[in-house]
Amino acid sequence: MQILETQENQNSAKSYTLEDWQGGYESLSQEFDYWIDDIEGQIPPELQGTLFRNGPGLLDINGKRLHHPFDGDGMISRITFTKGRAHFRNRFVQTSGYLAEKKAKKILYRGVFGTQKPGGWLTNAFDFKIKNIANTNVIYWGGKLLALWEAAEPHRLDPHTLETLEQEYFNGILSAGEAFSAHPRFDPTCQQDHDTPCLVNFSIKPGLSTTITIFELNPAGEIIRKQSHKVPGFCFIHDFVITPNYCIFFQNPVEFNPLPFALGICSAGQCIKLIKNKPTQIIIIPRISKEETPNFKILEAQSGFIFHHVNAFEVEDEIVIDSICYESLSEVEPNSDYRKTNFDANAPSQLWRFHLNLKENKVQRQLIDSRACEFPSIHPNNMGRKYRYLYIGAAHNETGNAPLQAILKVDLESGDRQLWSAAPRGFVGEPIFVPRPNSQQEDDGWIIALVYDAEYHRSDVVILDAQDFQKGAVAKLHLKHHIPYGLHGSFTSEIFM
Repeated sequence: MQILETQENQNSAKSYTLEDWQGGYESLSQEFDYWIDDIEGQIPPELQGTLFRNGPGLLDINGKRLHHPFDGDGMISRITFTKGRAHFRNRFVQTSGYLAEKKAKKILYRGVFGTQKPGGWLTNAFDFKIKNIANTNVIYWGGKLLALWEAAEPHRLDPHTLETLEQEYFNGILSAGEAFSAHPRFDPTCQQDHDTPCLVNFSIKPGLSTTITIFELNPAGEIIRKQSHKVPGFCFIHDFVITPNYCIFFQNPVEFNPLPFALGICSAGQCIKLIKNKPTQIIIIPRISKEETPNFKILEAQSGFIFHHVNAFEVEDEIVIDSICYESLSEVEPNSDYRKTNFDANAPSQLWRFHLNLKENKVQRQLIDSRACEFPSIHPNNMGRKYRYLYIGAAHNETGNAPLQAILKVDLESGDRQLWSAAPRGFVGEPIFVPRPNSQQEDDGWIIALVYDAEYHRSDVVILDAQDFQKGAVAKLHLKHHIPYGLHGSFTSEIFM
């Protein structure tokens, strides 16, 4: 196995300080609009299009810190690449909750992951109102820019100004308050639509039994297929994978006790507990069926917890799925501070491959890479198909748990690895693979990622050659400010200014 790294003499010493990492969890209240002029290297002239990013921009309300970053209001960052230059703009999603708290200058809503309203349990008891924070992902599909949060409907934005226009219901097919996941999957050649592209997404309605709804959207942004299935037990599912024939969901082995949430003692997210030694259930739902209500299949795998998957593909009677797996779910204690996370106390998330034998109803798994990692990305045309290369945010050191400071390229055929690292003072977000126009090779393109630079308390837009990390960064675009650690984003070849 060949490993190429830009950091020499890597060892077991910590590659970061907690204080440096904490700097990326400061709010950014300002909204900017400017050309990026402070650049190291050169932006590839053939890189044309727009990178959209989403994440919690506000981590406090009028100085009162949120208990968990995932409770923060969504802020869209847009980096437009055109004619060898780049333009930056950011804007908060103007949700009703964001506007209400901005006017009141205080926390008005309970957060799903840990934030409580001031005033103790009495103030929070029996308050089940959910604030749509629109903070998890942003996609451009069917001529619409959508800010996504998995527990409610999307918000539609103007891609030029980032102004919030309205909530999106897809011509009434989505009902008010109905969930629409923040993890849609792109099918480059949908069999049901004569090999034209489509977007596949889902929603979860949990309870004693859980309803999984699957949506398929055509290139015009219309929902053309919708199917719902009830599965046994409480589901906490953040992501899924597709193949041409299936949608696959990993039902994490968790239980939900609603009583402490109802009584105002803690948030809904803090009432979810991982059940050790209970198997993970893998729900396989056909996308195509001659029956009006297609049957689904449930297989069992070793216990663990999964937020994100890389990809899935079919090989004869088998489905192969690559996923990022945790030994357990890190719980957010009521009096804890997420900025003081003890990484050493938690097992790292690792890259695993699952083999689902549909004929024998058996599951096998194997470790692909033991390095701590998260936020995978692949060539979009290989989604749901056999693929060779993946890119993922990773720890600088090969062993142990740590914040993401590097980007790892994995060659699944040869076993080769390439690592680009921003350590010791840089911290990376989700890498996005952007294909080179008219490219014929799977890894011919660029990796673009936001990197927080603790030395200058600013963020850089880093561009890497996806074929060769050993070259170092092709370009580093230094922003005038930092962007708080984000979640997900997407790239479109459309140019928005």
